[in-house]
Amino acid sequence: MLLLMADVTNTDDLMRRIANGDKAALAELFAAESGRLIGIALRILRRRDLAEEAVQESFIAAWRRANQFDPARGSAQGWLTTITRNRALNMLRDGSRMEYHDGDVLADMGDRSGDAMSAFEALADRDALKHCLGQLDEPKRKAILLCYVTGLNHGEAAATMKAPLGTIKAWIRRGTIALQECLS
Repeated sequence: MLLLMADVTNTDDLMRRIANGDKAALAELFAAESGRLIGIALRILRRRDLAEEAVQESFIAAWRRANQFDPARGSAQGWLTTITRNRALNMLRDGSRMEYHDGDVLADMGDRSGDAMSAFEALADRDALKHCLGQLDEPKRKAILLCYVTGLNHGEAAATMKAPLGTIKAWIRRGTIALQECLS
């Protein structure tokens, strides 16, 4: 508890120094708080690059508005957290940095099914994983390979396989259970 109070007091002092134009205090505050704030922004935005951008913009705002910080209304950590959270939510609502592609563009990005099947074929014939994957029916095997080898999420695998999302999830669940049983 004492350590936590020291951190809060330290960030409050840093904020006062920043309000007086101390760039070293800004660097010190960034080093102390950026990791925690990236974690908060990452939970909201689900993309590290956007989370880092939100935190960077939050520190720019803190630099510009440091004189508005009032320790009587709360800690500097809370103030920075609020700025970061609001910036991340605005980015999420704005959506301008989100990348959306139509089916043709996604097809041009490459055939992930081919990558998944190539990885399966590259396994040695005596490999237990290849044997167990070979025992699965084709849709289950393909869904598992798309998600676990090529890194597609369930929705992307559903679009690639032209199957409902619930079906893909069921194939992956049943397939991984069968793999566990086979490999044990």
